[in-house]
Amino acid sequence: MANLRRTPLYEEHKTLGAKLVDFAGYEMPVQYTGIKSEHEAVRNRAGLFDVSHMGEVFFRGPDAEEAVQRLVTRDVSRLAEGQAGYAAVCYESGGTVDDVLVYKRPDEYMIVVNAANREKDVAHFRENVSGLDVEISDESDEWSLIAAQGPEAPGMLEAFTETNLVSMKYYRFVEGEVAGKRAIISRTGYTGEDGFELYLANEDAPEVWRALVEAGAVPAGLGARDTLRLEAGMCLYGNELDAETSPLEAGISFAVHLTKQPEFIGQSALLRQDANGLDRKLVGFEVEGRGIARHGYTVTDGAEIVGEVTSGTMSPTLGAAIGLALVEPTVGDRFEVIIRDHPVPAKIVGLPFYKRER
Repeated sequence: MANLRRTPLYEEHKTLGAKLVDFAGYEMPVQYTGIKSEHEAVRNRAGLFDVSHMGEVFFRGPDAEEAVQRLVTRDVSRLAEGQAGYAAVCYESGGTVDDVLVYKRPDEYMIVVNAANREKDVAHFRENVSGLDVEISDESDEWSLIAAQGPEAPGMLEAFTETNLVSMKYYRFVEGEVAGKRAIISRTGYTGEDGFELYLANEDAPEVWRALVEAGAVPAGLGARDTLRLEAGMCLYGNELDAETSPLEAGISFAVHLTKQPEFIGQSALLRQDANGLDRKLVGFEVEGRGIARHGYTVTDGAEIVGEVTSGTMSPTLGAAIGLALVEPTVGDRFEVIIRDHPVPAKIVGLPFYKRER
């Protein structure tokens, strides 16, 4: 895997015997002991992910908020300092550039972007802030990101910080210390479980990682991360979202504020889409026959092609084959997925597939 980037935790993964794969140009752990066991560790105890490949882009200057408002679908003026918000970034067509997290800090905004989209996103940001007094700084290479997820993760982290994690609300963040290292501590995640994401200086990440592993957190790879987010009904860019798919079609309208003023890029197209009705909609489904639906599999209703699977797996938690699909809006509650050239019955189910008890 020549020419791949490595995160500051690469040596930790090697020591733990991780299976490493090419992901978004990074040599990343797909699993350590096994996807199913790592998945179950997050659902029942605490798992630890290296997500340092994600990008951190900072907006600073007098017009920082106006720039972010122009670029993202969420009204970030509603965010309080210390609050994060999920949003999409759109093209004028309404198609999706990326799905992001926006962090409102005292004098700046941080937008966390997907690793595979980093260069594209930064170029899009810079091309669309003309006339504004804003500095856009891509500081992705200066940050490591560790996600501690699972019902035992908050209690585990409590032992390493003086920050009051119990009182911190979901999608809030503070700046504090973890295991004696400065960190942005964010109550966010991509697993459907409680937990925190820790933004750290690169040189501090290995020590924090080792401390949490020694405390009992189970290292988990990108394989478990994918099955966890799918059970939670969360979108993955390149699967549910892309340049041809709008955030409304992908079912994340909660992150799209269509009455926002001034308008964000793509707002007019999304307003038309909302008024005229969607050409496609994202649905969750469970396979009723034999087989597992995978990304790109055709969805049919009788002899008619009505859509395509965007994500699919065998759910470790539910013990059933589940998936997401973009389908025509008139599709009923049952359809077929073409698996190995055979139509296999499936039924639409509500999202998320899994929801933790609070």
